[in-house]
Order: sequence, then C-alpha cells, then structure tokens
Amino acid sequence: MNLGDLVVRKSYGGDVTFRVEEVRNNQAIIKGTEFRLLADSPLYDLIKVPFTPTNSKEQQAQIKAAESMRLLSEERKKQAERSPEGLVQDWYNQGYVQGELAYFEIPGKVLHLDGDPNYLKKSMNVYEKLKIPTEGHYVHESSMANALYRLLPRVRPDIVVITGHDGVLKHRQTYDLYSLNSYKNSLNFVQAIRVAREYERNYDTLTIVAGACQSHFEALLQAGANFASSPGRILIHALDPVYVAAKAAYTSIRDTVNMADVFHNTISGSQGVGGIETKGTYRIGLPRLQDLSILKVTPSAI
Repeated sequence: MNLGDLVVRKSYGGDVTFRVEEVRNNQAIIKGTEFRLLADSPLYDLIKVPFTPTNSKEQQAQIKAAESMRLLSEERKKQAERSPEGLVQDWYNQGYVQGELAYFEIPGKVLHLDGDPNYLKKSMNVYEKLKIPTEGHYVHESSMANALYRLLPRVRPDIVVITGHDGVLKHRQTYDLYSLNSYKNSLNFVQAIRVAREYERNYDTLTIVAGACQSHFEALLQAGANFASSPGRILIHALDPVYVAAKAAYTSIRDTVNMADVFHNTISGSQGVGGIETKGTYRIGLPRLQDLSILKVTPSAI
C-alpha cells in the first residue's frame, strides 16, 4: 500500500473511496475523495481500486454535485438578469437615479480554510465560476484557530468557511455523540469558530460555515457558527460548505438565507447541514462604476 493509492474498506462494504495519506505500523490514515471523512484503518481491511467511481453512493454524489452547481448557476443568472426587488426602482421613482437604471453588485467575500488541498482546489473552482470573491488557504485542522488570528484582520471577509475532515471515533469501546472527545476534528473546528466569533460577534456581520463529515453539529453552533454539519452525523460532500457559503454570498443583506434552498442545493440535505436564521451578504450599488476592478464587482442594468 502506497501513499496516494485509492482504496475502499472491506468491512464497510466498499461504500466510500479514500486516498491513503499515511501508513504506519500496519495502519493507514485515509481521507475520502468525495466526502469530507477522515479515518484510520488496518491495512488488511483496505482494497486498492482504480481512479473511477466504484459504487452507487459516490456516483450519486457526483450527479447531485453537478445538479447543485447547475442550480446555483441558474439562480445566479436569473439574479443578474433582474433588478433587485423594488430597491433600484424606488430610487428611480424618488429621483435619485437618472437615465439608465444601472447598478453594480457586491457579493459577500469569502475566506475559506480547508484541511484538504484537493478539496480546496475544487472549492476555489466553484467560487470562481460563481464570481464570488474568495481567498482560500490549505490549513491543517489543528492550526485553523491560529491561522484565523492572522488572516481575519487582513482579509476582512463577510463569510468564513472552516472545513476539512472529521469523523466519529467509533473504534473506541464507548463513544458519546455529544462529547467532543468522540470526534477527530470537531474540537479543532470549535476552537477556530471561537476565534472568528471573538473577532466579530455579530452573526449578520460575519457568517461562519463550519464542519465536515459527522461533525458535532450542536457544539459548532454553540461556539458561534451560523451554519454547520452534521445534524444527522452523516457524510457530507466535499462541496457542501461551498454551496452554503455561495447562498449566503448572493442573498441580499435585506433578506435571510433561505434554508430550504440550502437543503436543496447541498448534496447531503438537512441531515448533513443545518443552521440558524442569518441575513445575506449581497449588496448593490449605484451608479455603475467606470472601473469595476476597484471593488471586484459585477455590472448590471435594468
């Protein structure tokens, strides 16, 4: 067994494909290729597989991921084609706007910390396609709290995504789903959330999206997250946190994020992601700027 090999676990019926990250003492540390799951396994329980999806669960996840991306892109296109409801028209009726009703858009800015470099790359591709201003960093889960101390004052994001790998430590003789000691990285996520919430206490000024597969949902919310995984302690797709951040980035500051849309756009649904009522971070401005690169915004017109 070599680093980078794709494997499945015999004892779990080959339900999830993993990549081997480390091998020591006849044990392997493995990370999910489609799901944000970190696990360890004895080498005898692992079977090497080719680079293609080998089970229906992962094939279904890839299909759902493509559908979620399509829905987000369609929502974004429709939003760009229509005026923000009432606001620009009101300005026009009151005489504040003359001539063409042109405006510019400022979606929420995202700071994305990811414990997996491959997932980070996939996530950044989605942000780029949706034209969401984003700064992304590969940071080990145990170092995320310290990274946020340094990054938050410089980046000054509207949305922070804190994600990577997690999982319930089921190999222990006893485990408590409501104890942080039963999780691989939930405590690290909690510590990072606390740093972010100390930086900005207003839940509508800084939106925090946190967690990975099977994360301690209640602890993440209690620490200060707006949205977190995983209420049902299930596997979440690598891009689920990105879809939640995208929804917040393109929801108006006058509206709250539609949780039904969040559940519909994520692969794992309401058992994988949950949260609290939160205002969006999308803004419009008038008049349309001549140099849009200054704010990295998108022009629109009615």
